[in-house]
Amino acid sequence: MTNWRDHIVTDPSVLLGKPVIKGTRLSVEFLIERLASGWTEEQLLENYPRLKKQDIQALFAFVYECLQDGLIFPSKTA
Repeated sequence: MTNWRDHIVTDPSVLLGKPVIKGTRLSVEFLIERLASGWTEEQLLENYPRLKKQDIQALFAFVYECLQDGLIFPSKTA
């Protein structure tokens, strides 16, 4: 599995410290939203040339680790 720490960083001076792809201002949140909206990996790579396939793999590894560690919980609906 890709070590997401090699690709995803936080810096309080970039997007208020949100996790971003290293060397870009593309946040994890933004990229996940694009994928959830139906964008493909190929569309992301085409539209954001600084983004690499390994960055997208790191994105999934980051989200997986957050889920595994219990940092993300599904919201309860009534």
